[in-house]
Amino acid sequence: MANSDYPVSFYFTLSFSGVDAAFKEVSGISKELSIEEIVCGGENRFKYRLPTVSNSQNLILKRAIVPVGSQLVNWCASCIDQGLSNPIQPHNVILSLLNASGIVCMQWTFNNAYPVKYAVSDLNSQESGIAIESIELAYTYFNISSKTTFENLFN
Repeated sequence: MANSDYPVSFYFTLSFSGVDAAFKEVSGISKELSIEEIVCGGENRFKYRLPTVSNSQNLILKRAIVPVGSQLVNWCASCIDQGLSNPIQPHNVILSLLNASGIVCMQWTFNNAYPVKYAVSDLNSQESGIAIESIELAYTYFNISSKTTFENLFN
């Protein structure tokens, strides 16, 4: 199998509510199962390690600052700026990893996501870098879907 058969991490799309948005970086895609340690009376050699609940990190999206009118920034403002005076409108966010041909080979769906943090990179007159905005989303859980082309790589 050639290395070109594997998906690359820089070729992805992200969409929410049917709106596609371009990002330079997406991080925080992880989940883990928490455990609780139980000591059994009289047993001093070990502790029982029992599963409890799964938890996830927040999804962090980074991109160049978009001029006024971005639906994503408007969503952030409506959730964060209004406090809890208005109900938060969660959306499903879909992140798709593409292969070299532009075909979706893996997809993550973050259910009931909503913005919890908006930040802008430091502004520095001594550097010529692009100003980056960072948007952090909390979500209930995420699903992973892999397409048959990706599954066939490992069979």
